[in-house]
Amino acid sequence: MTHKQLTVVDLFAGAGGLSEGFQRQGFLGLAHIEMDSYACQTLQTRHIYWELVRNNKKHLYYDYLNNKISRDELVNIFGTDNPVINETIGNESLGRIKERLHNKIKARKISQVDVFVGGPPCQAYSLVGRARDPYGMENDPRNQLYRFYVGLLKEFNPKLFVFENVPGILSAGNGELWKDIQRYFKKAGYIIKHEIVNAADFLVPQTRKRVILIGWQEKLNLEYPKLEKQSHNYLFKDIFIDLPSLKPGERIEAGGHKASASNYLKMAKIRVNGAPLIQHITRPTNEQDREIYGIALDKWENKNERLSYTDLPKKLRTHNNCHSFLDRFKVVAKNLPTCHTLVAHISKDGHYYIHPDKKQLRSISVREAARIQSFPDDFKFEGPRTSQFIQIGNAVPPLMAENIAAKIKEMLL
Repeated sequence: MTHKQLTVVDLFAGAGGLSEGFQRQGFLGLAHIEMDSYACQTLQTRHIYWELVRNNKKHLYYDYLNNKISRDELVNIFGTDNPVINETIGNESLGRIKERLHNKIKARKISQVDVFVGGPPCQAYSLVGRARDPYGMENDPRNQLYRFYVGLLKEFNPKLFVFENVPGILSAGNGELWKDIQRYFKKAGYIIKHEIVNAADFLVPQTRKRVILIGWQEKLNLEYPKLEKQSHNYLFKDIFIDLPSLKPGERIEAGGHKASASNYLKMAKIRVNGAPLIQHITRPTNEQDREIYGIALDKWENKNERLSYTDLPKKLRTHNNCHSFLDRFKVVAKNLPTCHTLVAHISKDGHYYIHPDKKQLRSISVREAARIQSFPDDFKFEGPRTSQFIQIGNAVPPLMAENIAAKIKEMLL
């Protein structure tokens, strides 16, 4: 870089969607703090990818994707250089986290971190979660995680931070929670502003609204950046067009594509030159669900209508609830510009994400879910399939993160 290399620390990092976007914009990832052990393995694997890219040795990473070397062999390339802190952020761990973070920053010979990014787990703030909880999630300890975020801001004093969460955080506790969050950030010495943004405005093939709060030190003369929408005329069919057909339960761990990349896949940086097709993994599906999927697909293809649970013959209904969540079976429609929001529930079943090709009669694969979130095809999710789906469903789409990172870079340079 011609300018000073900017640095970023990722809190509540998940699989690293936010930091992926920032590293694409040239930020150096100093540390990632995450409680889930499989997500931590994913973060470490991707850290090694970026280190290899910086050292012109990306072929070693692709050797790993192609199963030519093991993960242990990949990790040993960098020895003990692991920026991932596998901790649950809370009262008991905060001191340890601060100490380990100081050590990692010191090892890089960095005097001050430029940016902190991250958002606490959002289930406590989601409207669906509150609807299912008789107390409206008021007693959920995750409501207080932002205070630890602020505690780390006070300790390390980054120039700027990005706080991401679901829109439901604005109305939780009749809006009092959001007021409290803003007070805490302001007391820490930051000017803050927020907007609700839609990932679909940044070429992400998914409708996904999120609150993006940005704060900067009071001494800096900055303004909330203008996040410009990117228009296009692509349809969702452009995102799966090159992927081999699979039956339920089939998998391609590392293989090839069946067609060249669509213009969309190139523009969105999803299809990566030289990278194999990895983790195209589907879950098994029983005959009853396959029959329901066929009904849902017929209804969409012939009438452009979504299946309601009450539309199903009684013999196919396994739930007594016929009054709420009636859209529990939903087709990923190929004739729309975006998919509906991908969430971590996909780890439990794929009914809400039925593949648009009736010949396959299945829910989407791990790789297809990753593409919906705009992860590049060479992004490896570690752990079993269930964990891979959780990591993907909880992630910040890298394309949206990259657009935010580009604006943050402009603010700081």
